[in-house]
Amino acid sequence: MKCLDDFRLRFGSREYVPIMIGGMGVDISTSDLSLEAARLGGIGHISDAMIPTVSDRRYDTKYVRDKLKQYKYNVANANKSEVQFDLGLLEEAQKTHVTRTMERKRGDGLIFMNCMEKLTMNGPKETLRVRLRAAMDAGIDGITLAAGLHLGSFGLIEDHPRFRDVKLGIIVSSLRALVLFLRKSARTNRLPDYVVVEGPLAGGHLGFGMDWAQYDLHTIVAEIREYLAAEKLDIPLIPAGGIFTGSDGVSFLEAGAAAIQVATRFTVSHECGLPPDVQQHYFGANENDIEVNNTSPTGYPMRMLKSSPSIGAGIRPNCEAYGYLLDGNGNCAYITAYNRELALHPDAKRLSVMDKTCLCTHMRNFDCWTCGHYTYRLKDTTHRRADGSYQILSAEHIFHDYQYSKDNKIALPPVETCEPAKPA
Repeated sequence: MKCLDDFRLRFGSREYVPIMIGGMGVDISTSDLSLEAARLGGIGHISDAMIPTVSDRRYDTKYVRDKLKQYKYNVANANKSEVQFDLGLLEEAQKTHVTRTMERKRGDGLIFMNCMEKLTMNGPKETLRVRLRAAMDAGIDGITLAAGLHLGSFGLIEDHPRFRDVKLGIIVSSLRALVLFLRKSARTNRLPDYVVVEGPLAGGHLGFGMDWAQYDLHTIVAEIREYLAAEKLDIPLIPAGGIFTGSDGVSFLEAGAAAIQVATRFTVSHECGLPPDVQQHYFGANENDIEVNNTSPTGYPMRMLKSSPSIGAGIRPNCEAYGYLLDGNGNCAYITAYNRELALHPDAKRLSVMDKTCLCTHMRNFDCWTCGHYTYRLKDTTHRRADGSYQILSAEHIFHDYQYSKDNKIALPPVETCEPAKPA
């Protein structure tokens, strides 16, 4: 039986271990995690979701504080159309994060930026253009267009000097989405360098409706592969979503895929940005603790843990500080839901908003626990400590387990030689 290491992902004359770690925001796919993937010969992602917030946390900048200070007069106003991002500062934050990451890169692998296109930021096209171009300026190896495919993305950067140098990929969940993108971007005379095909078992936002369970990743990948062959298009396909073991990955590569994208198992690595206490919630989850709901103000279904503190939390919208999901007119579905509940319960000390969540605030605080379908299997990948908690793994161990495992086996990490220090 083969293992993933028997295959290679090829970009031109270069070969890579066919493992790509997905770009989990906000700062869940950290620089450290992406750097480990690159060091080991694969591909890692950093995410540009809420990049000014990430910069504040990692590089001691003050973008969020200064934005809140600038628009503090508008906090009580339901109209958020005036709350704009400074494009120069947004560019600065993106360049800082990418530059600092690329400066630390070692090994033969690549580091990509996962570009969250649904972060409309009250200026959808302008803010997307700035984030894409700044990442290219700062030396990123590649960009994956994700979280709501913007059909005109290539057009925003086609005049950039690195347009044909940087690896550019897209995430789709259907053949229809791929065809639409290829038609729209045809005038740029630039095909995607790779296509990530994300299936219904992925974590976070899904490219499906609430009928997601009717779809199958193998079937979608096969349909897209047949289309590309018929059109004589040589674009590497990278399936994602529900690939929990190396053997799962091999089944796709033997069927013609070029690599796999994985993320769920890396959420419980030391290099991941999730706080240790949140990682324990992921380890402790059972299958019935995971749901797909419509609480995201983006309009996309989202898979998450039912115990996420974000569910039902009726906090005041924090658009003056964040505002990443404001559309071009300063609207957000959470603002509408919050104001509805406020009008119904004007004297309530604490509001509950069940149908939508302030995604910006809760993602920033790691309170929206998005997850993959197989998160409940994470407990089977490690050791349980005497106190009932689970041992955190290294990204290297997880990567190598995907790379070398066979027969659907999962290699457990070495047992810790001492108990972890208690929190102060």
